[in-house]
Amino acid sequence: MNMKKILALGLLGLTIGTAAHAAKIEGTGSSFAYPAYKAWSKVYYDETDNQVNYTPTGSGSGIKEVIAGHVDFGGSDKPLKPKALRKHGLIMFPTAIGAITFAYNVEGVDNLRLSEAAISGIMLGKIKYWDDEPITRENAGASLPHKEILFVHRSDKSGTTFAFTYYLSKMNKEWRKKFGAKKVVEWPSKNRIAGKGNFGVATAIKSNAYSIGYVDYADAKKNGLDMAIIENREKAFIKPTPGSFEAAAVFADLDPKKDFYANIAYPPKGYPVVTATFALVPKDGKNSKEVIKFFEYALTKKNQLIEPVGYVPLPEAVIKKIQGYWVEKGLK
Repeated sequence: MNMKKILALGLLGLTIGTAAHAAKIEGTGSSFAYPAYKAWSKVYYDETDNQVNYTPTGSGSGIKEVIAGHVDFGGSDKPLKPKALRKHGLIMFPTAIGAITFAYNVEGVDNLRLSEAAISGIMLGKIKYWDDEPITRENAGASLPHKEILFVHRSDKSGTTFAFTYYLSKMNKEWRKKFGAKKVVEWPSKNRIAGKGNFGVATAIKSNAYSIGYVDYADAKKNGLDMAIIENREKAFIKPTPGSFEAAAVFADLDPKKDFYANIAYPPKGYPVVTATFALVPKDGKNSKEVIKFFEYALTKKNQLIEPVGYVPLPEAVIKKIQGYWVEKGLK
């Protein structure tokens, strides 16, 4: 056999070997997390040939599918308590922090300001028109129409809904008593429509005049939606910006001893509706170590990549805690 054939066969063997060892990881769940995971998985594939397929089906689906063993990891904005994690043989860690906005579609109205009284009234179905007094009070000079408010919400089991209703429960006693924090809610507003996933809600708001709904910042920004300036716990009106999310995110109690279980919404300062998004990984899954390799790559090498799509990257101190947690759980 001549040298050219030997080299050719050697290169072919190398190619086959590389392809055979490339990992393929399947995940599903949180639509809130999708823009981040999409950005990370693209560069991960470009640099390593390892493929991460993530389908944004909602946090409820992410929890269900990873428990059933149908996927290698689940995404959820509703954290699971340590007891539930132990029951299902899962570990959990945060991957990013983002915010939920009040996106709206009212032509000619920019920089809409919503007080806590206005937000509570709209959500409880008591404020029905755009020119009702609790809204006009904070928007002097704005041409608010006498049109019925169309509320847009999620149709699926959603961690975004959980985080949003957790915020409402902290902010308003009546909401807490009647509805609480849930992934699915029987909304009291009569004039409402539903969208599947954050992208579905964003599309519905964009397509329907006089609408308002809760949607993650990344999808609101991507769709060019107007986002309300809202009153926070300090009674200041805060714009939804990465800086105001970061000011709120410092209050997240992300402790590995509690499997990072934390709800951040309604912090003392900053933008009042923020949440972490979490990855759920089976302790004994056949691809679990590959999942951890992906998230370690994302968090240590490409953490800043998610800023342009609307997230607050996790602080380095939290990432070190996550790495220690992986070692403790035997996945690194």
